[in-house]
Amino acid sequence: MSRSAPSATAEPEAEPTAPATRLVAQRGLFRGPDPVCPDELYTTVVSGAAERERARITVQPFSAVSTDTYFGRFPASHWQRWTVVTEVTVELVVSGSAKVSLVASDFRGETRPEAAVDVHGATDQVVTLTAKLDKFLDGGFLWVEIATDDTGLAVDRLVWTVAAPEVYRPTSVVICTFNRADDCVRTLGALAGDDAALGVLDAVYVVDQGTDTVQSRPQFTDLDNALGGRLRYLRQPNLGGAGGFGRGMYEVTKSGESNVLLMDDDVLCEPEIAVRLSAFANRTQRPTLVGGQMLRLLHPTRLIASAEYADFNQLIPGQVVHNGLDDIDLLEPALDANGEPTGHPVRGDRRVEADYNAWWSCLIPNEIVRELGLPLPIFFQWDDVEYGYRARSRGYNTVTLPGAGLWHADFDWKDGDKWNEYFAVRNSMIVSALHSAFPPKQIARVVTSRVARALLGMQYGFAVTMIKAAEDFLEGPRALHDGGQQAAADIRKLRAEYPDTVAHPVGKLPELGLAGVPLIQAAPAPKSPRLVLLKRLAHLATGRSAHPVGAVPSVDSSWWHVSQFEKVVVTDAAQDAVRVRVRDKAATIELAKRAAQVARRIIAEGPRLQEEYRAAVPALTDKDNWERLYGLR
Repeated sequence: MSRSAPSATAEPEAEPTAPATRLVAQRGLFRGPDPVCPDELYTTVVSGAAERERARITVQPFSAVSTDTYFGRFPASHWQRWTVVTEVTVELVVSGSAKVSLVASDFRGETRPEAAVDVHGATDQVVTLTAKLDKFLDGGFLWVEIATDDTGLAVDRLVWTVAAPEVYRPTSVVICTFNRADDCVRTLGALAGDDAALGVLDAVYVVDQGTDTVQSRPQFTDLDNALGGRLRYLRQPNLGGAGGFGRGMYEVTKSGESNVLLMDDDVLCEPEIAVRLSAFANRTQRPTLVGGQMLRLLHPTRLIASAEYADFNQLIPGQVVHNGLDDIDLLEPALDANGEPTGHPVRGDRRVEADYNAWWSCLIPNEIVRELGLPLPIFFQWDDVEYGYRARSRGYNTVTLPGAGLWHADFDWKDGDKWNEYFAVRNSMIVSALHSAFPPKQIARVVTSRVARALLGMQYGFAVTMIKAAEDFLEGPRALHDGGQQAAADIRKLRAEYPDTVAHPVGKLPELGLAGVPLIQAAPAPKSPRLVLLKRLAHLATGRSAHPVGAVPSVDSSWWHVSQFEKVVVTDAAQDAVRVRVRDKAATIELAKRAAQVARRIIAEGPRLQEEYRAAVPALTDKDNWERLYGLR
């Protein structure tokens, strides 16, 4: 079935065909999809007043507005560097009178005018301004500014367009969900309610791995209808994010040629992300993974990172690349070299390059999935890192596209001492073995250091979680045979043996004999953590402690503070419960010995395991293996 360029409607599972001459690269939107989304991330009222709607703005007389905002800017540098597009046109439908300007920034953050037009007494007049994409290689954006005199101006439509490809490939969204039915319903509703997003989508796959199903919600039938036949609802056992997203990738590449847009279920979805990622992917010089950015749901003006890489030597994902934006408030004024406000918002004008993009939103071209295969069956955590680096090793880049964003739950409001840390540790070792030099002594040092800090902090369940993860890594690729289902069950059972893993409502503390525990805040962080570590270990060996009992806020729960207690009540990062930790010297010794044994094995067996994991990747990621896990063969 053929179809033309993205429009308000689309036929499911369409084959890519020739579109019209112009492709909408992004829309100019003036408000977010939900009232919680700050208007200032879309458009700024520089002076005077303006009435903002989602796709329309009315600028009052003697007023000025600007789209020099996170969602309002066009990422000219990324389009020049990675696509075949040589110029972009911004088109407005306006009524009234005003000066309409197209403005650019460069990699230094300096601005310059690109084009401008004076509009007088217009009624639904089409205004077009064009800029060549030839001065943005190292950085820079484009945006629109409107200034009125004694007559106002209404903008009924604003779109950025580029030359369309000879063949346009549509997109299929894949949402993996597990017992977040209400969140998933909201995400589906956001997509269903946006005609432009629907126009680029051929299908929306929901891979439901939970027991509280999306299909059980009363809105399900209405959503199915609103999505216009695009919904593909699949049920399967819980195989984690790798299994859920992998199922969608499998289905899309089996049935058609559309690109695959992976998206978490628990996001506040800005449906415009589908428009921007799809357009960019259709114009890249060669197939490219195109990722969206994450804004913090609890702090919606903050961007966590503009581009990321993984530190394999430290087993840490989500590191911000040099000169990238790192957990920045997008509405705070940028500072110059002297620390003085520049008068414009934080833009991140300098272009930076990502090694991978997390799967809260990431578009993967169809041919890349066909060549690379499906995700590694590691349940979840690091599956997106592994796939991005696997693509990179085959010559496929990842571009994290500015302005293509959505809101996701804040990571630092999730407690790290949970069962899923097992997968974070085990999978980090597997992925590091696959995509780095994997120095055994360094890896062993990182694991033992983390375990030591957990033991000093009386987190015995956390320590055994990490030890078990390392032990299972040492089992080699056979540990991945069932896609992680047994490992997920086993680690929950193991952690249940340790009381410090139990989260208690604060109102239950009197029942635990902890009604009057004093709050003891931490001193400044030590300047020499290693010396403090040795000192705390010596105190542990001799049974010394500074406090018999106390309560500690989450922000003060570092090992060097908590290790000074015999018993301590620690607030969870989520701020909804507490954990009670009690010094257990016998458990400390037992787990320390076990960790030391693991470290020795990592050093001795690391090189062999690296070879085994690398050799196993083709079979593990092949569709035959996943069909077995999905019960399709």
